[in-house]
Amino acid sequence: MTERPPAPSTEVPAATAETVEELIRHRLSTALGGWRGSIETALPTVAFIALWTWREDLRLAVYAALAVAVILALVRIAQRSSLQHVLAAVFATAIAAFFAMRSGRAEDAFLPGMLLSGAYLVGTVVSILVRWPVVGFLVGAGDPRASEDPFAWRRDRGMVAVCSRLTWVLVALYVVRLAIQVPLYLAGQVQALGVAKIVLGWPLWVAAISVMGWLLVRGRTPQQSPAPDS
Repeated sequence: MTERPPAPSTEVPAATAETVEELIRHRLSTALGGWRGSIETALPTVAFIALWTWREDLRLAVYAALAVAVILALVRIAQRSSLQHVLAAVFATAIAAFFAMRSGRAEDAFLPGMLLSGAYLVGTVVSILVRWPVVGFLVGAGDPRASEDPFAWRRDRGMVAVCSRLTWVLVALYVVRLAIQVPLYLAGQVQALGVAKIVLGWPLWVAAISVMGWLLVRGRTPQQSPAPDS
């Protein structure tokens, strides 16, 4: 069967981007990952909730989550593909297991994630206030010259302003996570916490990225000459 030539890309090359928003769209698409890593992050939680719902055995639920995380890592190793996302899942699962086993309460498996969301919430707000918005670092990671000058984005006032607006979307994301998860944790609703963790993971990220995309499509901030750091 004759192979079809690849469809022409509709993405604006960084070199020809006329606005800050076009440049950010290009670099965010370079810096962000895909669906597989998100599924790998969610599967240990699915295993934990499934075993807990079935047997209400904390030790068995923890072992199932750890086993799934290890299997995912072995599959990655066998395929010789990146372990970035699955190692994050293994680490997060191990920390969650430690918290749950130490207290003997299944809901404590979700406590590290909530504490991390709280830390991220504070960090993103502070990053905006000091004009080093978190999204700017993602934009910088997508810059092919990042190894030479990782903070070049910081010298464009328009870039900083747009990245600050986008970082407020992340602030809202963490607020939503905590507003839903903390009451469930305090009420000891383990199954609901598991569902919330999954729904407020990748799906909420997709929603946040969609909002960012909408903001980027609407904006027309011209690129400026680099300004000295304040």
